[in-house]
Amino acid sequence: GDQVLMADPGYPCNRHFTRLMEGEALGVPVGPQMDYQLTADVLDAHWGKRSVAALLASPSNPTGTLVSNDSLRAMQAVVEPRGGRLIVDEIYHGLIYEGDEGDSHTALAVSDQLFVINSFSKYFCMTGMRLGWLVAPEAYVLEIDKLAQNIFLAAPTISQHAALAAFEPATRAILDEQCEAFRRRRDFLLPALRELGFDIPCTPQGAFYLYADCSRFSDDSAAFATTLLEQAGVAVTPGKDFGVNAPQRHLRFAYTTAMAELEKGVERLARFLAG
Repeated sequence: GDQVLMADPGYPCNRHFTRLMEGEALGVPVGPQMDYQLTADVLDAHWGKRSVAALLASPSNPTGTLVSNDSLRAMQAVVEPRGGRLIVDEIYHGLIYEGDEGDSHTALAVSDQLFVINSFSKYFCMTGMRLGWLVAPEAYVLEIDKLAQNIFLAAPTISQHAALAAFEPATRAILDEQCEAFRRRRDFLLPALRELGFDIPCTPQGAFYLYADCSRFSDDSAAFATTLLEQAGVAVTPGKDFGVNAPQRHLRFAYTTAMAELEKGVERLARFLAG
């Protein structure tokens, strides 16, 4: 089948969606030196005869890093002459805390010849509503419409009304404050985990995750995550959920809970790691 390049580590369902459509998801190892993101050089090196697209996430799950506009332009210049497309997952857009102002804009500011995926789930706090959107080059719209009609036909009415309410000024004020709350939680949890001995080379610019190297404490992050849950009462996600790029060394921490709970979690971690 056709091949889609994507970053490893990355959101696991993207690989599964590709396989569901009888394609091949090619996970490309990325590291902190490239902010855990694909680059033009990486795409050039890994693009093959069956490659048709590269899937990016900005901000990324599990790392929270962004793809800059300059990097997007460079990648577009690699794939477009080869008949390929960029697919940009922007589901965490709106939850961006730092970086150049232009890099927080949609990828459509760079080109209208790429695909942009977004949702009401994250910034709008509507995860259970199952409502999102896709912006695509005009030549693909008819085929996408056929696919949508045969998979889900239309969004639930209640979700559509909720989405309209999400754009009210009073709602946007609440959502902007929620974004600031995430920033404060990040600014607490990041130095706290580093102080405990976790290696977090990249400061998340968005989303609500920290991707931490836990090899100081364990060479099996899945077993370590189970131990932390059962013995310390702290829930984390092991690296194996996000790919095969050194997963045994990594854990994902989420700061989606209240500050008081994060403080309690750090205290529990400190006690456990102190023995």
